[in-house]
Amino acid sequence: MQAGRRETLPVHSALRPWIESVSLDDVGGVTGPRRRTHPPDPATALVWRITAEGDSDLLVLGPRTHAAYRAGKELPLCVQLRIRPGHAQTLLGVAVDEIADRTVPLRTLWGRQAALLAEELTELGVDPPGVLHRLETTLLGRLTSRAGPGLDRAGLLREATARLAGGLRRTPERLGDAARDLGLSERQLRTVFTRAVGLSPRRFARVTRVRTVLAATGAGVGSWSRLAADAGYYDQSHLTAEFREVMQVTPGRFAAGSLPEAVPCRS
Repeated sequence: MQAGRRETLPVHSALRPWIESVSLDDVGGVTGPRRRTHPPDPATALVWRITAEGDSDLLVLGPRTHAAYRAGKELPLCVQLRIRPGHAQTLLGVAVDEIADRTVPLRTLWGRQAALLAEELTELGVDPPGVLHRLETTLLGRLTSRAGPGLDRAGLLREATARLAGGLRRTPERLGDAARDLGLSERQLRTVFTRAVGLSPRRFARVTRVRTVLAATGAGVGSWSRLAADAGYYDQSHLTAEFREVMQVTPGRFAAGSLPEAVPCRS
């Protein structure tokens, strides 16, 4: 892998129901700080990184309800495991709504286990395959030891997130309809969903709709009104208002590259 680039790696077969993707950044060298747009994201991520100063840390990135525009950092290595929405509670052992819009050191969630894991990864240094293998082994071990209600609920959460997500030419189901089909009350589903995903069903649908618009913007938008209809908005003004609230800029300005000022990473 070339320095300063991002590479996506295959997910371990046993972790595919839980981990959506694995990415490596800046392996093999140090690059200058880069501006990055971090879109809203319903997923939680586990991150291991080494800084240009030689420090390293294990972080959990909670789901994001709004975009962030960052100046970036010099990172010789950053390994990120993106956990599928709804599954971080089982893997990490935390109610995800407690870490929404936050970056949390893993040691605050796991204590000594995280500290020992961080020491092992530090000894591996800039060794992406070794680091990834150790992280995967740790997560698989946690899944094995957490058999019970958390794992039993995994299938329900996969179904719930699929039903409540917006998308291109796909309108999210009503919460009451999804709850009835899943054998829960509306209140039960809202509570279980919010704790596991980190976002309420309503906020989750909003974030997934905006991400649909972002994907379409990257591919080139032919008609904003058509895109609004296809993405499940009432009309173009609804799309514009929701996009601006989440992204801090209108869709047109975003597509033109006129973005808010980037600020330094805080962690």
